[in-house]
Amino acid sequence: MSAAGKLFAVAALIEGATWAGLLVGMLLKYGTQTTELGVWLFGRLHGLAFLFYVVASVYAGVRQRWPLWALLLALLAAVPPLVTVPLEWWFRRRGLLSPAR
Repeated sequence: MSAAGKLFAVAALIEGATWAGLLVGMLLKYGTQTTELGVWLFGRLHGLAFLFYVVASVYAGVRQRWPLWALLLALLAAVPPLVTVPLEWWFRRRGLLSPAR
C-alpha cells in the first residue's frame, strides 16, 4: 500500500470510529437522556475526523490517480454513517490504494 493509500485507510477508520462514537453519544443523549457528554466530545472529534478524511481522500485521489468516480464516491461515503470503512476495504481490493502505476 502506498503512503497516500495508508493515509486514506487511517482517515477512513478514524472517520468511521468517530461516527460510531457520535451515534452512541446521540443514543445516550436522546434515547436514555442520561448525558450529553458523548455528543459534546464525539461531535467535535467527528468534525475534525470528517475534515481529515476529506483532505486525505483528495490527496490520495490525486496521488493515486483515481478515476473521478472513485474520488466522488470516497467523498460521498463520508455522509452516511460508517460507510468509509467498507469503502476503504473495497478500494484496497480494487488496487486503488496500491502504489500508483
